[in-house]
Amino acid sequence: MSARIPEIAVTDTHALLWWLAGTPERLGRRARQFYQRVDAGRAVLCVPAVALVELSEAVQLGRVSLGEPFAAFVARLTGTPGRYQVVPLTAEIVARSHDLFAIPERGDRLIAATAAELGYSLVTRDPEIVAAIGGDHLW
Repeated sequence: MSARIPEIAVTDTHALLWWLAGTPERLGRRARQFYQRVDAGRAVLCVPAVALVELSEAVQLGRVSLGEPFAAFVARLTGTPGRYQVVPLTAEIVARSHDLFAIPERGDRLIAATAAELGYSLVTRDPEIVAAIGGDHLW
């Protein structure tokens, strides 16, 4: 039996980067199917604010090109709430991240905490995150 693709999930930065960069082959099959569902308007991708910070840094360092200014990308992303939902960093997410110090990187802890706080699967292949969140991930 194949696992069901969720209707809503939270993305890790690397998965979002690979999708945006046009390298979907780097994603796992289920992650790729989920992103396809988002693009088709049949699923919602929650983007943690900290993932946008990491994406901004990758653009600034020339690691990825969005094909448009970063501010325009963010405006387009926030302008499609039926498919994309930017999740602000809240005190509750920060408090949840306190229990995830098995994840060494602060950004990854906050992204995992965002998924945990919202109760959604996390699109990630990062083994440290997967181990800390108990395997509730999509790849």
